Amino acid sequence: MNHAFSYKEYTIRKKVFSIMGAKLHIYDGSEQLVLFSQMKAFKLKEDIALYSDESMQKELLRIKARSVIDFSATYDVHDSDTGEHVGALRRKGLKSILKDEWVILDRHDQEMALIKEDSTLMALLRRFITLIPQKYNIEFDGNAISAYRQNFNPFVTKITADFSEDRTGQLDRRLGLAAGILLCAVEGKQD
Repeated sequence: MNHAFSYKEYTIRKKVFSIMGAKLHIYDGSEQLVLFSQMKAFKLKEDIALYSDESMQKELLRIKARSVIDFSATYDVHDSDTGEHVGALRRKGLKSILKDEWVILDRHDQEMALIKEDSTLMALLRRFITLIPQKYNIEFDGNAISAYRQNFNPFVTKITADFSEDRTGQLDRRLGLAAGILLCAVEGKQD
């Protein structure tokens, strides 16, 4: 596996204003760029390629929606280096109306973990007061092992992905990063 997927903490930044589509920069804990993506504008079916840098010469990971515009969309995650299907992420559409929830699936589409917005009350407040940043937890068998925290900025969407509580490596970092990117790119479109 590429070393870009070996860090305990990442910062995912999406510049909101871009004519050619959103740019995602993914940094490690010491603010070094480890991944980059230029998302195409006006796509009906999400297809996000992550590269080792802004030159976009070496693709490392691809996140691709299975269908066009789907309320409960499933996104497959593929390692571009190895060709391996790492797993998938499925948005729980109806549940996500009040409180965002995603399912992490293994490579055989078996549920292995959940990503949940931190609290129902805060989720409801966020629907009306967009200044309140979102927070998500990843749960394996009801135990939170990782978290995503959004920092409020009207011009740059910024999410910190913290995998330091996953000491036994239950979550493949490629799936964890793909989830953070989808939270930044897809959930960010709701506002």
